[in-house]
Amino acid sequence: MTEHVRVAVIGSGFGGLGAAVRLRREGVTDFVVLERADSVGGTWRDNSYPGCACDVPSHLYSFSFAPNPDWPRTFSGQEHIRAYLEHVTDVFRLRPHLRFDSEVKRMTWDAERLRWDIETSSGNLSADVVVSATGPLSDPRIPDIPGLDSFPGKVFHSARWDHDYDLSGKRVAMVGTGASAIQIVPSIQPEVSRLTLFQRTPPWVMPRVDRAIGEAERWVHRRLPLTTRLRRGLLWGIREVQVQAFTKHPDELGFVEQLAKRNMARAVKDPALRAKLTPDYRIGCKRILLSSAYYPALTRPNVDVVASGLAEVRGATLVAADGSEAEADAIVFGTGFHVTDMPIAERVVGADGRTLAEAWQGGMEALRGASAAGFPNWLSIIGPNTGLGNSSMILIIESQLNYMVDFVRQLDVLGGRVALDARPSAVRAWNHRVQERMKRTVWSTGGCTSWYLDASGRNTTIWPGTTSEFRRVTRRVDLAEYEVLRVPARKKTAPEAADAKKNAEASA
Repeated sequence: MTEHVRVAVIGSGFGGLGAAVRLRREGVTDFVVLERADSVGGTWRDNSYPGCACDVPSHLYSFSFAPNPDWPRTFSGQEHIRAYLEHVTDVFRLRPHLRFDSEVKRMTWDAERLRWDIETSSGNLSADVVVSATGPLSDPRIPDIPGLDSFPGKVFHSARWDHDYDLSGKRVAMVGTGASAIQIVPSIQPEVSRLTLFQRTPPWVMPRVDRAIGEAERWVHRRLPLTTRLRRGLLWGIREVQVQAFTKHPDELGFVEQLAKRNMARAVKDPALRAKLTPDYRIGCKRILLSSAYYPALTRPNVDVVASGLAEVRGATLVAADGSEAEADAIVFGTGFHVTDMPIAERVVGADGRTLAEAWQGGMEALRGASAAGFPNWLSIIGPNTGLGNSSMILIIESQLNYMVDFVRQLDVLGGRVALDARPSAVRAWNHRVQERMKRTVWSTGGCTSWYLDASGRNTTIWPGTTSEFRRVTRRVDLAEYEVLRVPARKKTAPEAADAKKNAEASA
C-alpha cells in the first residue's frame, strides 16, 4: 500500500527545514522532507568550493526562530552555515521526517482523490499538500560550448567542486564572474600556475568588511539574547532603507558606483585592466558582489583577464568570443544555475495534465510567489518574484512559511477532503502588479542582462519591494483568490440507483 502523508516537503535547505519546523510548531507531524542527497543543507551542502561564503551578514542570514549567538565571523563561510542547518535539524527534532536519497522523479495531481502522487528514487508516496523548497540555486547550468566534450582536461561546475582534483601547478580557466567566481579566483590564484578568467560581463564589486567575532562578543549574545535580536534588527533595518534606491530611485545609486570605482582603483593600478573590469551598466542591475580579495588577485602576474566569454574549445585550447586563445588543464564553470527554467518544474504534472514547465512556458508566475494556477495544494518556497537583490533570503523564506502555515490552516477549517487551486485571474492580477512595479526598478532600467531575467527578458525572480511589504502580503491566505475543490460525488451504480428509487417510493 502506498504511504500517504499530510504534507510532503521537497528539499532540505533553508526553505525545506524551515517548512518542517513551522509544520511541527503548528502541530502537523504527518509530513516528510524528501531530499535527493544524503544530508541536509541545500545549496550550502552542494557549494563547497574554495572560499565559499555568504555575502549577507551572519546574524541576518539565519532563522529568527533559531538565532545563533556563536557565529564565528560577521560573514560566515559555507562550513559554518552548513553546520548551522545541521544544528537546526537536531534542535527541532526533524531527522525522523527526513528521507535522504529520495529524489523526486515525478509529482502528479490526482483530481479524483485530491492528492499528489509522488514518485521518488526510493519509492512512491502520496500527499495532500506539496511544499516545493528545491530553491533556484540547486541545478548548475553549464553553457553549451562547441568542442567542450573534446577537452582533455578536467571540467566541473563551482557547485560540484571536485576536491579530489589538485589544482596545484595547473593552468586553470575560470568561466564566469558571478558571486562564486569572485570567491574562487583569490582562493586558487596562489596555487595554480596560470589562471585565465573569461569575463563576459564585469561585476560591480564592493569591499567585504568581514571580521572574526570574538569570544567576548559571542558571550554577550549568549547571555543576553536580546542583543542578538537587536543586531539582527539593525542589519535588517539598514537594508530596508537601502532597497528604496533599487526599487524606486535607481538614479541615487550613482554615488555607490563612485565608491565601487574607488575600491577598484585602490587595487588595480593598470588603466587597461581597470577598463576591462569597469561595468557599463547601473550598479545594482546585477547583484552587487562583495570581496576585498578579488581585485588584488586579478593583478597578480599569473592571472589573465579575458574580457570576452568562452566561445569554443579546441582540444586544450580555449577560444574566446573575441578570438583570443588560452591553454588550460582544467575548466571551472561559475556560470550559475537553472533559475527561470528550474528542472523540478518539468516533474510536476497539474490538474490539466500539463507540467509546471509547460504552464510557465511564457514565464514563471505564481500567486504571492507560492501558488500556480492549475496546481492545487502545491506551494513553492522561493517561488517566482521572491528573490532579493540586497538583503537576506531568510526573510522572504520566513514570510512564505507564514503563508504555508495559513494555507494548511484554511484546509483544516474547510474540512473534509479539500484542495485550494489559485484562480488564474488572481495569479494574473498579482503578476501584473509585480511587473508594473518592476518597470521602475534598477533591474529593469539598469541596462544589463542578468540571471534575474527569463528568455523573454522579463524579470521573474526578484521581489520589487521591501521584505516588510512582502511579509504583509503573505501573512494570510485570501480564499477569494482560490477555487475550493472537493472530492467529486461518486456516481451511483445502476443497482444502487434502483434501490434508491425503491426506497423513495416506499417512503412516499
